Amino acid sequence: MTDSHSTPGANAPLWGLALLTFSGTLAMHIFVPALALAGDDLNASASAMQMTVSLYILGLAVGQLVYGPLSDHFGRRPVLMVGLGLYTLAGLAAALAPGAHSLIAARLFQALGGCAGLTLARAIVRDTTTPREAAQRLAMMNLMVTLGPGIAPILGGLLANELGWRWIFYLLVGLGVANVLFTWRLLPETRPHGSVGGNVKTLVRDYQALLRSPAFLGFALGGGCATTSVYAFISAAPFVFVDQLQVPAEHVGLYLALLVSGMSMGNVFASRLLARVPMRTVLMRANQVSVLAAFVFLGAVLSGHLSLTVLLLSLFVFATGLGIAAPATLTEAISVMPSVTGSASGLYGFTQMAIGALCSALAVLGDDPALAAAVVLASAGVIGQIAFHVALRSSE
Repeated sequence: MTDSHSTPGANAPLWGLALLTFSGTLAMHIFVPALALAGDDLNASASAMQMTVSLYILGLAVGQLVYGPLSDHFGRRPVLMVGLGLYTLAGLAAALAPGAHSLIAARLFQALGGCAGLTLARAIVRDTTTPREAAQRLAMMNLMVTLGPGIAPILGGLLANELGWRWIFYLLVGLGVANVLFTWRLLPETRPHGSVGGNVKTLVRDYQALLRSPAFLGFALGGGCATTSVYAFISAAPFVFVDQLQVPAEHVGLYLALLVSGMSMGNVFASRLLARVPMRTVLMRANQVSVLAAFVFLGAVLSGHLSLTVLLLSLFVFATGLGIAAPATLTEAISVMPSVTGSASGLYGFTQMAIGALCSALAVLGDDPALAAAVVLASAGVIGQIAFHVALRSSE
């Protein structure tokens, strides 16, 4: 593995890269509080409005498979500009949508544009730093990005209630314009000089190389299990808190914010630990912490001793471990083959979203949401630990 990077890329501002990632994920969560209002305004069913969220997640996952390899061959800047332009125009189309079908289509294209920043910001960090420095920068990016799920529902609800649901998309258009200006004026080209080409055969070959790599597959599978399995609890949270623990519905958002704060604390710890402790040690130990916390949660459910205190403490520890492991795992995955960093970033992101979607679906099965979520978190943690072990052995 080499550490040759494009010299100009060292000037890529971290705040701007965080904004690129933040915008794509913010748009996924910010519209959720306005679904009912938009449905009433457009005379649309609840299932139709839910499609505006489901297809956004789909677009966010699939789009990452495209932007990564394209940026390896045509450069980060031009591909990023196209994606950000699509994100901005689709946001405007959503704001002006006359009906549910046009809104659903606009949301899909908004996701396909928004995932450009999500994928390429990570690739740019890896282009411009050594693996250890990349992990530290990614930890700080994650710290800023985890604010998205925490503030998005609050912000979306406020805008929808005070100004109308369409203003949510006007805000996202503004973010898109800011990202375009940042990329155009402040972001240099960072693609490594060894990344050349530009045809479909080459793109397919890059993905085949990654899919044949036990190290990459281990880090990608482990990373998805370690980081997005938390979607299982987020999906089940309203039912666990309100129906099983008798918590007032208005408190659910505050408890989920505690989960986000655990991730943020983990990111802070990661940026400090990675300066002194080997990255692979940090990765394994952090996931072990999350696995232990998941089994505490599972044990409390199975023994009939689940309480609000036990739930919040175990999930806070789980989220802290997640926050520590995430940047190290991502850095290892996209460093397996430095010549195809963009492709690796895209495939890693797709794997995360796919595993997150699967965990979310599994967490709503059965009559006991807490049990389903706990089983998913514990199982995913064990699978992730095994995958990391395989990846580390393969890359020795």
